[in-house]
Amino acid sequence: MGKRVKSILDGKLPCHESERLNGSYDIIGDIAIIKTPDSLKVLSSEVAEIVMRIHKQVKTVLRQTSGVSGEFRLRELQWIAGEKKTETEHKEFGCLFKVDVENCYFSPRLSFERMRVAKLVKPNETVVNMFAGVGTFSVLMARFGKAKRVYSIDLNPPALRFANANIRLNRVEDRVVPVLGDAKEVVFEHLGHICDRVVMPLPEKAYAYLDCAVFALKPSGGWIHYYDFEHASRNEDPVEKVKVRVAEKMREMGVGSEVPFGRVVRSTGPNWYQVVLDVQAST
Repeated sequence: MGKRVKSILDGKLPCHESERLNGSYDIIGDIAIIKTPDSLKVLSSEVAEIVMRIHKQVKTVLRQTSGVSGEFRLRELQWIAGEKKTETEHKEFGCLFKVDVENCYFSPRLSFERMRVAKLVKPNETVVNMFAGVGTFSVLMARFGKAKRVYSIDLNPPALRFANANIRLNRVEDRVVPVLGDAKEVVFEHLGHICDRVVMPLPEKAYAYLDCAVFALKPSGGWIHYYDFEHASRNEDPVEKVKVRVAEKMREMGVGSEVPFGRVVRSTGPNWYQVVLDVQAST
């Protein structure tokens, strides 16, 4: 998608400016979020026009003006074109998700990963989703994995409000339990040794919360879907680097573990990668 926008603009820019244009963008429901560097922000309206021309369903175009940061993983957005709004309804694998892109973290680029994990969930499993956001992982695990119970935890009040709406919208109220709070506090106080599977889709905090994830698992052990960011040069494997770090941490905790699967989810910058490991822990 981004290459198509960039190719349309290439002929209008000097070569050195064309190379700086980030042609990638996300479409969430009927909202498109574009990225143009400050030096080329005057082109934002033109980029927005092209995106809306290519994608007829897009009603709003916002420009991302900062990176994702802060405790709630939010980014600053500037209205460029179309309707002035930040709320939308996004469809994924037949499920509908209401989201406010300004006040809740949501990435359509993780859709494959969400469904991959959902299909690993077995009927009657209990799952703890430690950083649930608007409930996308949680709803999909209930709908497609047939989980008996999913505890969907997030610290961001707006995200939990949308998670509640999405749970009702997708008719999984009987299986998904939304919980407001810090995952460590919630698990250590209320959810110890109860689950078969833990999902940790917050790379910034996953390593520091590994002890909490282990504590949530049943005494017989279970699965941890662990996400992390890793830097790797050309001759390094980011997945192997994360495996080594997680294995050392598990040994320190006195927990047995195997990693039968790991992969790069996506590139997040030059030599930086988001990695997922499926960790089988024996507590």
